[in-house]
Amino acid sequence: MIQKLKNFKITPENSYYATGKRKEAVARVWLLRDHPGTFIVRSDRTKKEYELKDYVQRETLLNKIMHPFKLTGQEGKFGIYATVKGGGVSAQAEAIMYGVARALVEYNPELRPTLKKAGLLTRDARKKERKKYGQMGARAKYRWSKR
Repeated sequence: MIQKLKNFKITPENSYYATGKRKEAVARVWLLRDHPGTFIVRSDRTKKEYELKDYVQRETLLNKIMHPFKLTGQEGKFGIYATVKGGGVSAQAEAIMYGVARALVEYNPELRPTLKKAGLLTRDARKKERKKYGQMGARAKYRWSKR
């Protein structure tokens, strides 16, 4: 069940914003100061809001998203509101994690060395390689026939 944020407007005074990207996934993340423990994800694909646990469905992905909080000792202090689009659920979860880490640095710049050492502030630049003309895919070639 989604906890509705009634009469709540996200503003710079009550939240910290950052963008996270991974593969084709883009996550816009707000850390909510006034609503700790509220984790909501809005999917661009379905235009609906989900509880974070219900959206990612796997415990490993949920742990990955919460990793920046655990690392910096900020768990239980913030809520998350994220809008995601593109990619799959796994890439979206990693994009949310990257956005959370960047938003934590926005909240407190002293957390930067901790997050940087853990590799959470480095954008994972690996993307899908493009298909080339005259080939089946990015690297696979058409089979050659002598006759």
